[in-house]
Amino acid sequence: MSDLEAPLRPKRKKIWVDYFVQFRWILVIFVVLPISFTLYFLTYLGDVKSGMKSFKKRQQEHDDNVKKVVKRLKERNPSKDGLVCTARKPWIAVGMRNVDYKRARHFEVDLSEFRHVLDIDRERMIAKVEPLVNMGQITRETVPLNLALAVVAELDDLTVGGLINGYGIEGSSHIYGLFSDTVVAYEIVLADGQVVRATKDNEYKDLFYAIPWSQGTLGLLVSAEIKLIPIKEYMKVTYKPVVGNLQELAQAYADSFAPRDGDQDNPQKVPDFVEAMIYTPTEGVFMTGRYASKEEAKKKGNVINNVGWWFKPWFYQHAAKSLKKGEFTEYIPTRQYYHRHTRSLYWEGKLILPFADQFWFRYLLGWLMPPKVSLLKATQGEAIRNYYHEMHVIQDMLVPLYKVGDALEWVHREMEVYPIWLCPHRLYKLPYKTMVYPEPGFEHHRRQGDTHYAQMFTDIGVYYSPGPVLRGEVFDGAEAVRKLEQWLIENHSYQPQYAVSELNEKNFWRMFDGELYEKCRRRYKAVGTFMSVYYKSKKGRKTEKEVQEAEQAQIEPAYADADQPMD
Repeated sequence: MSDLEAPLRPKRKKIWVDYFVQFRWILVIFVVLPISFTLYFLTYLGDVKSGMKSFKKRQQEHDDNVKKVVKRLKERNPSKDGLVCTARKPWIAVGMRNVDYKRARHFEVDLSEFRHVLDIDRERMIAKVEPLVNMGQITRETVPLNLALAVVAELDDLTVGGLINGYGIEGSSHIYGLFSDTVVAYEIVLADGQVVRATKDNEYKDLFYAIPWSQGTLGLLVSAEIKLIPIKEYMKVTYKPVVGNLQELAQAYADSFAPRDGDQDNPQKVPDFVEAMIYTPTEGVFMTGRYASKEEAKKKGNVINNVGWWFKPWFYQHAAKSLKKGEFTEYIPTRQYYHRHTRSLYWEGKLILPFADQFWFRYLLGWLMPPKVSLLKATQGEAIRNYYHEMHVIQDMLVPLYKVGDALEWVHREMEVYPIWLCPHRLYKLPYKTMVYPEPGFEHHRRQGDTHYAQMFTDIGVYYSPGPVLRGEVFDGAEAVRKLEQWLIENHSYQPQYAVSELNEKNFWRMFDGELYEKCRRRYKAVGTFMSVYYKSKKGRKTEKEVQEAEQAQIEPAYADADQPMD
């Protein structure tokens, strides 16, 4: 068997859950889609109502809501109340990880009112927003001003709080880094009710660098000030097909945005946006985008594609056309480009509604898409949820650019999931060693894509049913995730915490660095008040004993010696 050949697997006997999943589209069409559309519309009306208020009025309401949060925190009785978490329902989160910590004893703080854009400062080029503001809402306010966040995550429902406390990425991250790298200040309510503003150069600078990836376990985020950039009305997108083995595809991907001469900061050589989709082990399409003015886009002979219209082909299928027709270029309205994967949820929509990409469905019911991920979770039940954990993969692998080829080969060998999404991002060398950090000494190697201040990584998005599942073969999803996590640890790579994880605590802290995080937990009195990030991310329901130990901080040290063997 060659290195790339997948192992032979026996056939799997179908059970009742298989048939329920197969015909789940009935529930989705008649229940989930109509309710989703209604919720989207009501949310839009709420955003319009908020937009009619002055920034001053919004700030006043924000200050009042912060006082309510402080009051609520001070009502907590540490001797009998559980650990603090938000009152948001478990099924509302977009991530696939089970929110099992909310099924144990806990103390809720309601942040549901924190969903407003507080200010668009065109002089400082800063947007001040509350944590429940989502990407669709912020682009609705900024794009008409020819402004945008430096990193705009693709899916409309992703919130600022989730992208900061977890992780967020977009095709511009090869220039600006992850979403949290574009934040200039956090407003945090600490465990004792103190409200602080953390920046990279004030007295709370350690907290500023510790907040990303902390999952809200250092304090409650109530607002963030985020970098804005000037933009133009259109994105000029070029689709380039490449044929070759996975290592050759990985090299072509790197060449699409990382000059081999190392001139990574030259805007003439580096596009504004980059992404790639690997469709098979031998075929991929590499897309680069540059902002373009309305005048340029509407010149005679140029093609304008409104990919956001409900009846248009799904973006990943549209991009795949270049595999047959060859390289081509078109202009896409900028806001539609930002949210190009929303209607199809990348390609997950094909599994949820197998015929939703068909011409007739797009024209008749495409305007109802996409179903809200939260509603899909709310209607799936325990058995379906466990089925998806075993028979379905939604994982992101944050991998150094020079290891992308090896990672693609690993995914093919162990999971056989296609398409695969590739999106590059910088991982900065910071004054503090944060939970995710570049490889030590990367600046001396200066590999393709690297600079002296940042190492180039890539998000490898693995979203779909594995090949063995589609063929009706046995597939152990939990074991596949364990192997994936081991590969990531061995290759200085990371797994975002929204995903289903099989890591125990020691291995969790081999993947992530916990030293700064633990220091901030102690300094800002989060221990015994807020959950630890591992406790919050851990798979499975928490027992009362675990709750008590977490409250008393009787948990394992947050970081293990690097030379300790994997369990």
